[in-house]
Formats: sequence, C-alpha cells, structure tokens
Amino acid sequence: MKLPGTIRGAIFDLDGTLLDSLHVWQTVDTRFFAKRSIPLPDNYLHIVKAMELSEAAVYTKNTFSLRESPEDLVREWREMVREEYALRVEMKPFALEALKKLHAAGIRLAIATSSARELFLPALSRCGAASLFSAIAETSEAKRGKAFPDVYLLAAERLGLPPEHCAVFEDILLGIGSAKRGGFYTVAVSDPASFCDEAALKEEADLFLSSFEELFTEKTDYNS
Repeated sequence: MKLPGTIRGAIFDLDGTLLDSLHVWQTVDTRFFAKRSIPLPDNYLHIVKAMELSEAAVYTKNTFSLRESPEDLVREWREMVREEYALRVEMKPFALEALKKLHAAGIRLAIATSSARELFLPALSRCGAASLFSAIAETSEAKRGKAFPDVYLLAAERLGLPPEHCAVFEDILLGIGSAKRGGFYTVAVSDPASFCDEAALKEEADLFLSSFEELFTEKTDYNS
C-alpha cells in the first residue's frame, strides 16, 4: 500500500473520486439549461463541482438571473438525479477493491462530500461499499465549503483521528489545496472533469493516482 505508515484514516470525496457520476450531472445540467433555453456554459460543471447543492443553487440563480428560488432549484436537481444514483451510478474502476483493502488493513474510512445522503447512499449500498465507512460528513454540515478544510476536519473528527493521521482522496484541485492546508496527507484521483488541472494536481498533492489500482502497485506518482 502506498500510503505512509502513520495514516490511520482515509477520507473520500464521492463524485469524480469514488463514484463515476460525471455523466449524471452532465445529463442534469444539459436538461436543466435546455428547459430554460440557456446555452450550457462549458465550465459550469467544473465551477459548481466543489459546491454544496444549496451553494450551487445560489450561484446558478444569480449568474443566470433565474426566477426560481435556490430552494426550488435544489428540489428540481435532487428529483432529477435521485433515480440515476439509485439505479445507474457505479464506482470508479478498482475503487471498491481499494476500499476493501484499506478497511481490511484497519484504516477507518469516511466520506466528505458536497452531495446529500439521500442521493449517494443508495448508490454505495448497491455497489457494496456503504458498510465499509465509519463516518460521513457533508459540506452542508460544515461551516464552509470545500475551499476550506472544514468538511475534511469534520470527517476526521467523526473518525476520532487528527488530520495528520488521515489521507484525503479528492479529484479537484480546490479540495486538495484546502485539505493540505488542514494538515492532511492528500491523494489526487484522476477524473475526466479535472483533466485541465491534472498537472497542478500532480504538483500539489502528496500522491497522484491515475487509477485506484495504483494505490497497491508500484505505478504511482509521488510529489517530492
């Protein structure tokens, strides 16, 4: 295993890190903007990816001058994605195997996500991963979003571990940077939505994974 021996906990982002859910939000965003006859901005998914749903709703309402309230937008999005997560979202290749190996090695597992439990728990249960986690922290429960380390600190607290004994797995540069500032060991996970930041992710993170398979092989990039 390619984590330092001091690591006792592993904290995972979900969308784009553990879950191959990019297509869900692309579908939702396409339908959402088409319904309003607004061209879908190329960078929209990248911008809102790190936001909790209510934060993304405020951003979307203000940016596109929508009539609906942020609460209305959140309800619409959740209704659109609930079925996709429950029936079709899968884990990324080798992610489940990596979780099982970490769990078997005595490393406590937690989730730190901008998504809501009602969306991701059915997907994790269907994929056989839900029971492996000891703690869950949502950005809606933290003081601030993923531009700050709050949600990762909350997850570590719920694991009963200090940040220096936890690794944070993330696919976005914003999350890697804030987790590092919070005192965590950071692992960047490659995802198509973050390809534009891949060079920066390799530079910023302590460890970069093109695939979860690399966590237990020699084909791994370390940041010296």
